[in-house]
Amino acid sequence: MQAIRSLIMPKWSSDVCLNGKTAVVTGANTGIGKETAKDLAARVARVILACRDMAKGEQAARDIMRDVPCAKVVARHLDLADTKSICQFAENIYNTEKALHYLINNAGVAICPYSTTVDGFETQFGVNHLGHFFLTFLLLDLLKHSAPSRVITVSSIAHLMGRIQFDDLGGENNYYPTRAYAQSKLANVLFTRELAKRTEALGVMAYSVDPGAVNTEITRHVGRPMADFIRMFSSLLKTPEEGAYTTIYCVVTSESELLNGGHYKDCAYSKGCWAGRDDGTALKLWAVSCQLLGIRWR
Repeated sequence: MQAIRSLIMPKWSSDVCLNGKTAVVTGANTGIGKETAKDLAARVARVILACRDMAKGEQAARDIMRDVPCAKVVARHLDLADTKSICQFAENIYNTEKALHYLINNAGVAICPYSTTVDGFETQFGVNHLGHFFLTFLLLDLLKHSAPSRVITVSSIAHLMGRIQFDDLGGENNYYPTRAYAQSKLANVLFTRELAKRTEALGVMAYSVDPGAVNTEITRHVGRPMADFIRMFSSLLKTPEEGAYTTIYCVVTSESELLNGGHYKDCAYSKGCWAGRDDGTALKLWAVSCQLLGIRWR
């Protein structure tokens, strides 16, 4: 098992310092998000942990400050299932931060029973895609002001199975948790592709990331057979620290070595799937997302 595991883990490291840089990491109280925030803090960046559960967020901040001497981290409340909370979070960022160099859209929910957000969107599509879409829209002025800056959105290998069902985005007619999750993760890739086209001239680059198969809490909604299967092969799964590698790679790697709008896996460019490179679907998804959120984003 260990020999197999060593073959599938990315071998990459970097000593790039981020002193003077500021990052927001959503879902940073646990898993990949927490490890991402810890790595950025170790590189001397100022890191805002954007968390729905403030008790867990504040504990994560204490954990990072314990492990990283002189870490500059702070927890802020953000519920991606509530557009009002997203607006309040963005307002807080503008009131407290002079710059924002990295927005890391990491938070997510996976394979959960049917439910809706505060605003009535199916939860997986609403949190994983629309919540981050709206957050990026609200923080774009600060990202432009701080350019060069980057938006990094964490997708999943599940995007390979995704299809944007424009006739039933919320799954009201036929809901399957895995299908809804795959759709939301494909939406992350398509959002990144279209965002990159619209913001490159402004100095804001965008990348999507597949962290790989990681042993995190995000699978808490899976049924017992799948949970037992995951436990059986847990030794082959990446740790949250390893799962954060590709996100960090997209933060610190020189812009000239990255493809704007590109998808990355195992610290390298990945073509992903054909559906994730469909510019027509990306543009349509952008327009529909703006309509659902009631915003105008040129």
